[in-house]
Amino acid sequence: MLRGTIRAKKILESTTQRPLSSQVASLVASVKVTKNTSTNSNSRLEALRQRLANEDEDLSIDDFAERKSMIVRRKTSPRSSKILPKPKWLKVQPADSENYRRLRETVRESGLATVCEEARCPNIGECWGGGEDQTATATIMIMGDTCTRGCRFCSVKTSRKPPPLDPEEPDKVSDAVSKWGLDYVVLTSVDRDDLEDQGSKHFRNVIRKLKKKKPDLLVEALTPDFQGNHQFISRLATSGLDVYAHNIETVRRLTPRVRDRRATYDQTLDVLRYAKTVGNCLTKTSIMLGFGETDRDIMETLTDLREADVDVVTFGQYLQPTRRHLPVKRYIEPVEFNEWQVKAEGLGFKYVASGPLVRSSYKAGEFFLKNLLREREQKKDRNLHVMATN
Repeated sequence: MLRGTIRAKKILESTTQRPLSSQVASLVASVKVTKNTSTNSNSRLEALRQRLANEDEDLSIDDFAERKSMIVRRKTSPRSSKILPKPKWLKVQPADSENYRRLRETVRESGLATVCEEARCPNIGECWGGGEDQTATATIMIMGDTCTRGCRFCSVKTSRKPPPLDPEEPDKVSDAVSKWGLDYVVLTSVDRDDLEDQGSKHFRNVIRKLKKKKPDLLVEALTPDFQGNHQFISRLATSGLDVYAHNIETVRRLTPRVRDRRATYDQTLDVLRYAKTVGNCLTKTSIMLGFGETDRDIMETLTDLREADVDVVTFGQYLQPTRRHLPVKRYIEPVEFNEWQVKAEGLGFKYVASGPLVRSSYKAGEFFLKNLLREREQKKDRNLHVMATN
């Protein structure tokens, strides 16, 4: 130990005793090397930029996209351990039908937003496509494309102060739906906590315009919670809509983690319960699975919804829209979705749609019309029976 200490001391003394000129020369040499390296690097970067600029000077954006030689392939970043690989059954119909293109063109021309696009719904091709034996369904998002809430599952843009409402939107929506020739339309909206009435009057005006232009049009409104304000809820429930929808999204235990803190489980139940008491409409809600809920959690939610007299419930698989959102805890097997449909029907829901790709407005017109027609036929038969016995 003593020898090591003496040796270290001698080395330190020899270094300290080096002439100042020698130390300065060494430092200057070091700076020169760094400067030269930096200069060379900058010159190479500038040369590369110039070459790329010369190559692309006369290219249009389409030409650039078609030049395979310009494609730079990079290694994909390794998959996070929190992100589960998607199972094989999560396959969707490609969005390339003629009806899909027609609806998309109308949306663009009218300057409308759809939740189908904003929320990156996987069923947009199937719902917008329709077909000979199907009802094309588009979910139009009114009151802008920016929400004042920040739910951890949703990819819609957020802001505390979104742009003002478009006063011409009711006319734009009714004109667009008329062009589509739909029998059923779903309206939804972002939350607008920044507005005095949270947009309830505007929402009501859109529905009334639609009904005035086409009285036989079936309208489903997937509404915000309006912070539980009964006056605002009543405006929507008595507007002439056919289905009042408001999503509970997940089970009670996971609500604080999944939804914005202002969107509570009990408040959602109250919205659905009150809408049913004041409006002549069906009530509907949706549950996403895959956040880590248990069977007991789901049964509790279904029981609560039936106690609130909710008519329709849908089950779907949660899909993580971006890496910034909540990861999927589990992909639910299709057979489990079938089991939940049977259980929910056994509890008394009038209609249940359940499947990995089912969303709250997924093929809503087709699902709703089948049950509506069945109920109307039953009511007609009862009336005929009463008339015959009198």
